[in-house]
Amino acid sequence: MRELDHKKTVDLLNTIMEFELAGVVRYTHYSLMVTGPNRIPIVEFFKLQANESLTHAQQAGEILTGLEGHPTLRIAPMEETYKHTVRDILEESLSHEKKALDLYKALLETVEDASIYLEEFTRTMIGTEEMHNIEIKKMLRDFS
Repeated sequence: MRELDHKKTVDLLNTIMEFELAGVVRYTHYSLMVTGPNRIPIVEFFKLQANESLTHAQQAGEILTGLEGHPTLRIAPMEETYKHTVRDILEESLSHEKKALDLYKALLETVEDASIYLEEFTRTMIGTEEMHNIEIKKMLRDFS
């Protein structure tokens, strides 16, 4: 086992917290903007995504404070495209989920072989984000 890079791990966990908190805002916004005949299941999907983003932010924050880090009060920057068709929202969601996946992969590179717990947590989060990517891609299929 190698030594955990404490600073880099805490910094990445803060970045993940900021990103996941932005996901809460993003997915709540999307749930309010969906219109059309399939509105109800899509709104429910986005509400679930918002709740899951909050849970992920809280999990990252718990680990961060366990490592004696200080959780951020910021959220990651978000761009408002003013495009609210279901397709546009799903494409933005896919982009968001890909960025989340990249953040967790960066965390894995940092904690791998340095902390079994952090490595397992991060692998679980990567699996979750990969599933989100797959689900959104499947939802986008009807729009191609």
